[in-house]
Amino acid sequence: MRLVVWSDDQGQIREFELSGHAGFAEEGRDIVCAGVSALSIAAVNGLEHFLPVAPKVQEGDGHITCQLMGVSEQDLEKAQWILQTMMLGIEQIQTAYSQNYIFIDRRRWTPC
Repeated sequence: MRLVVWSDDQGQIREFELSGHAGFAEEGRDIVCAGVSALSIAAVNGLEHFLPVAPKVQEGDGHITCQLMGVSEQDLEKAQWILQTMMLGIEQIQTAYSQNYIFIDRRRWTPC
């Protein structure tokens, strides 16, 4: 399972992409995959619910992307509570179940 996170120069998460399966157990019984997926979906749901401008989200089988676009600085700050909480949970799962199942790729976000 691969998580790519794009953050700006202030460390604020602007976008993330989660893809693949963890491979901890067979599909349907993989608690690592289920935990990470639940955290990412909960984050997207929270952003859609609490921000006045919904993030751009694309979902597919084993894949989700979420981009914050057109949000004010104040709303971006609010979004960080949700996104940083997601990251904390995923990092704790990564620590508990070995880094072999979750690869986190941190990248620098540049505005278009």
